Amino acid sequence: MIERYTRPEMGRIWSERHKIDLWLRVEIAVAEAWAKRGVVPEEAMAKIRRATCDLERMKEIERETDHDVIAFLRATGETVGDAARFIHLGLTSSDVIDTALALQTVEAIDHLLAGLDRLIEAVGKQAVKHRDTLMIGRTHGIHAEPITFGFKLAVWYDELRRNRARLEAAREDIRVGKISGAVGTHANVPPDVEEDVCALLGLRPAPVSTQIIQRDRHAHVITTLAILASSLDKFATEIRHLQRTEVGELEEPFDPGNMGSSAMPHKRNPHESERISGLARLVRGYAVTAMENIALWHERDISNSSAERVIFPDAFILLDYMVALMTEIVEDWVVYPERMRRNLEATHGAIYSQRALLALVEAGMDRQEAYRIVQRAGHTAWDTGTHMRDLLLQDDEVRARLTPEQIEAIFDPSYHTAHIDEAFRRLGLGTPAPAGTSQ
Repeated sequence: MIERYTRPEMGRIWSERHKIDLWLRVEIAVAEAWAKRGVVPEEAMAKIRRATCDLERMKEIERETDHDVIAFLRATGETVGDAARFIHLGLTSSDVIDTALALQTVEAIDHLLAGLDRLIEAVGKQAVKHRDTLMIGRTHGIHAEPITFGFKLAVWYDELRRNRARLEAAREDIRVGKISGAVGTHANVPPDVEEDVCALLGLRPAPVSTQIIQRDRHAHVITTLAILASSLDKFATEIRHLQRTEVGELEEPFDPGNMGSSAMPHKRNPHESERISGLARLVRGYAVTAMENIALWHERDISNSSAERVIFPDAFILLDYMVALMTEIVEDWVVYPERMRRNLEATHGAIYSQRALLALVEAGMDRQEAYRIVQRAGHTAWDTGTHMRDLLLQDDEVRARLTPEQIEAIFDPSYHTAHIDEAFRRLGLGTPAPAGTSQ
């Protein structure tokens, strides 16, 4: 991944140096298991424990061999002398690569989970803060009925928690090692060695493997990342819409030194949200690649390898960046409650049409007749700017069924928000701060 979107810790996890260190960790664990069985002498084991691998030397050898694991073994072997003959006993390349990739992926997921927890906390705090901040709900992009901004964010909060649960499940799925040799039959490395190695590494042994760990596990990880990226894209798209000049209800943070346009100095563009939406497209593409990697030939082929060198580092590095960026946006965005309230009145009461319909039906009017009356009043209000309350008060058929007080009650937005507290209770989100206090 390009440096622009790489944060230091996730970049370190997916660095070439860290990958080779994990390869070495797997090889040392295998040697320890063999030493436990008397196969590797203690004097050789002492050297193997101190083994290192010089990346430049490894690359030099790889240019000759065109095989990265052989290059790794030769470069590592040069640091331990005659003890090198006890490294990689009974193994095939994928024993090392796939087991190390599991370690690397678990580490990356743990780091991503920590970042996701910060985002969940930020969204939860904003949801509680704006629990009662009234705004219009939209369907098809058209004004529907009143909601609150906090209710919208409660939906995000719940979705992020589901993403977290999926990520934990993917972590457990990928947390397996494979030390079973060529085609996975344990012919040259017995199952108990595999069990000891995985225990040393904090992994579970794959119950059965071919020459590789099966790639449905890896697809589970990448598709889980793609779902998370898509959720972030959904949130970013909402922010972008709410920041449109014609809407003006929410705005990304815009520091004093920021510049929105090289040509138009007045612009404050939602460029961070747009960036998240763009990067989500990449991660969704990686999900397709990960699923295509499942269908390999027989006990293995190597068509998955080249793709995984790209999609695993890139997907994790991008998600780490996207989660951190979305957290910054949520923590520091600017909310415009007055504009939300003004937009709520943009259709001059037409958004209360369902409440009017139900009131007439409850008063005994035929539903289809009530629908016709309310639809006519709603469209007239929207088109002419006359409030629908006044139109209903002037309608003889309505006045025959409803009192002026009943008509007035139709336009109370608290009717629509009466049960929002229940959503917060179900989510376990706290109560809003008292008026005048900061959060």
